[in-house]
Amino acid sequence: MIRLAQVDDIDSLPGIERAADAVFRSMSMDAVVEGETMSIPDLFRYQDAGRAWVDVDELDRPVAYLLLDVAGGAAHIEQVSVHPSHAGQGKGRRLIEKAAEWAALQGYLVLTLTTFADVPWNAPYYAHLGFEIIPPDQLTPGLEEIRHPEASIGLDAWPRVAMKRILSE
Repeated sequence: MIRLAQVDDIDSLPGIERAADAVFRSMSMDAVVEGETMSIPDLFRYQDAGRAWVDVDELDRPVAYLLLDVAGGAAHIEQVSVHPSHAGQGKGRRLIEKAAEWAALQGYLVLTLTTFADVPWNAPYYAHLGFEIIPPDQLTPGLEEIRHPEASIGLDAWPRVAMKRILSE
């Protein structure tokens, strides 16, 4: 079940992110695995803003989550993580659909994200969900502002792309 994240959920989210990132070892992307998770204060900011959703297990414990920003006039998926023990069940897809629904209700026409181009569960997966790659020369200032910190922490060691999904014409 997907619901808005509650205060009591926040402490569990870094562990989900860390576990989800472990799969990057299979791509020899150890720096991603060893990187920092989002801070608890930042997670609380998303929760407080009503832009953090969790998918919970039968005991109402988060097993996946999504954080949504607003950047450059678009809703922007900042983070989506699914614990590996719950991968392959459509949880990430359903969280993305929830974000798209929220964004459309708020009047946003586009949902964006940044991701690794060559990781099968990243850009190819998002393309399957209706996202398309944004050419680098067409990045909005908001997306450029997101890309700079990603590059500064070393994520550009592997090809990255920005992607968008049109929500409404």
